[in-house]
Amino acid sequence: MSAIGDRVVASARAWIGTPYRHQASCKDAGTDCLGLLRGVWREILGAEPEQAPAYSKDWSEPARIETLWQAAERHLIAKDLEDEAPGDVLLFRMREGSVAKHLGVAGEIGQAATFIHAYSGHAVVESALSAPWRRRIVARFTFPEEIK
Repeated sequence: MSAIGDRVVASARAWIGTPYRHQASCKDAGTDCLGLLRGVWREILGAEPEQAPAYSKDWSEPARIETLWQAAERHLIAKDLEDEAPGDVLLFRMREGSVAKHLGVAGEIGQAATFIHAYSGHAVVESALSAPWRRRIVARFTFPEEIK
């Protein structure tokens, strides 16, 4: 695991148990999947690179704009989908034909792969990266070592 990957996984795991709260990003009080990534960014790199706009639970579905993917490309480093490492940011498309709107952090890789994420109705959890979840991954990123 890279130094940044170690730090990202440790930071994300510290959020486990934080309740799900749409648009929130406060460890132990509430977060959604984007809020988890925002909180990990703040803990590792400092101030967030841009303010997240208000967003609905359907994100950019009506306009068909890959808002989350575009933001990830602006601030994270894109990787090949097969280049798995702990600490990677995973972007998921929850339904075929919909925009990508769920994020998680790779915890373990290999046969017992996991990812840390927050999703509606649950707290932040570390889930098995099972075949149904793997099929939904559309992009993989890593955190930069430092802000440019």
